[in-house]
Amino acid sequence: MSVGDLIPADLIYRDRKGEIYLIRHNPKRRWHCVPEMRADEVLLLRGYDSARDGRAVLSPHGAFEDPTAPADVLPRESIELRSIALHAA
Repeated sequence: MSVGDLIPADLIYRDRKGEIYLIRHNPKRRWHCVPEMRADEVLLLRGYDSARDGRAVLSPHGAFEDPTAPADVLPRESIELRSIALHAA
């Protein structure tokens, strides 16, 4: 992901202001869809890595409406949980 593909955007709450990144279109980017996930499965995304050795620093993720889904299918739910792991070498 190129830094130029990231667009800072404010998240405005009643009591605070946060920031996220929107993603500019880039035809070189690869997107992955996991449509067969079961309720007992988890998808783990690394949200940030402070290492500057060429590995991914962040993982943009999003959602979309699937036009191929049946009209009566139950909507999927997403729960985001953030945790911190510290590693000392």
